[in-house]
Amino acid sequence: MEISPDKPTEIEICSASVFYGKERILENLSLSIKEQRVGFIGRNGSGKTTLLRILAGLQELNNGKVLIDGIEVAKKRKEAIKKVGIIFQNPDHQIIFPTVGEELRFGLTQLGLSKNEADLKVIACLKQYDKVDWFERSISTLSQGQKHLVCLLSVLLMKPRVLLLDEPFTGIDIPTQLKLEHYLSSLKQTIIHVSHVPETFENYQRLIWMDEGIIQADGSPKTVIKKYRTAMKNYDEKTI
Repeated sequence: MEISPDKPTEIEICSASVFYGKERILENLSLSIKEQRVGFIGRNGSGKTTLLRILAGLQELNNGKVLIDGIEVAKKRKEAIKKVGIIFQNPDHQIIFPTVGEELRFGLTQLGLSKNEADLKVIACLKQYDKVDWFERSISTLSQGQKHLVCLLSVLLMKPRVLLLDEPFTGIDIPTQLKLEHYLSSLKQTIIHVSHVPETFENYQRLIWMDEGIIQADGSPKTVIKKYRTAMKNYDEKTI
């Protein structure tokens, strides 16, 4: 289930804009990403989630395009789905089947595997994570953190080269967060992770701060976090 790319995944965002009516969500955004661990930070409503959605091809652009390894994700959905996997902030918005086995099987059957072939891969995956007894388990019996893990495994089974994470630690306790961070740190995929929590990105290769759909800073996590914290402190003082 691991990915070992022979070359870095290349992500190109070219003059991308998204508007909801007259509201600007992203405006003329251009980025080139080759690093394996990249974070996006910003306040709520800064455009982070919309950014992930355009990378996954789930959000229509008003102009511009997004390329992953040369594939325009909005126009070549079947190819893009093999390249990119996304995990949403709320697992209940992602999970659609009543049992873990059914949920994990679904993506594989969409890729063309038979039910039996998919089940064998699902069972092997669950064994790898010491969760083989989850195959028949009802989703309704899982904790929030366990649901996040199911979403992660369902995406990893499809072997994407890029994993998009939208606030995956929201609403879970610290021990569960540490376990999920351990799972994520062992992966070889390119990870694009959005959050408003600076500490999330201390060990990442690159951090990009967004506000009102525009890049405010782009560089090492240490440098960008310092700028972000200073700006948030000034912002809070102005609103008091």
